[in-house]
Amino acid sequence: MPDLLEKLLKNQPFAAALLCAAALFATAAQADGGHDHGHAGHGASHASAHDGDTPYGRPGDAAKARRTVHVVMSDTMRFDPATITVRRGETVRFVAANGGRLEHELVLGTAASLKAHAEEMRAMPDMQHADPGAVRVAPGASGEIVWQFTEAGSFDFACLIPGHFEAGMVGKVVVR
Repeated sequence: MPDLLEKLLKNQPFAAALLCAAALFATAAQADGGHDHGHAGHGASHASAHDGDTPYGRPGDAAKARRTVHVVMSDTMRFDPATITVRRGETVRFVAANGGRLEHELVLGTAASLKAHAEEMRAMPDMQHADPGAVRVAPGASGEIVWQFTEAGSFDFACLIPGHFEAGMVGKVVVR
């Protein structure tokens, strides 16, 4: 058997194919193991600090949402409205409607956290968000986020699908 292995490894095309297969296997294993949750049939997912308190709030109780804010996401890489004002302590239901032909998402965060997350998304473009502060929406569909804003300040929301964030698909939440 050692002679057969030695012959195979001396065959440069075979050795190159074996090396590529090993690299692909290692990359796939690392990508799969780097995230805590799967999302039925959609590749890796991203679980984040949205599971608890963040600088801009926490997941809200839908029964306590007194206001619904409709946000339209478009293929011009814009949100409408682009600025939303809420009261500190308010629980808001966001209905994110995708009015385009491309998939879009609405992710709550700070400017710094969204920028860092956008970089992760460039490395793993099929990553799905597994947290209550984010929703990915297919063309023509809508999704919801219920969020309680616990701190005053200016926070952001964005579409982190590669290319969308970079094209300016960012909005602002002002908490008073």
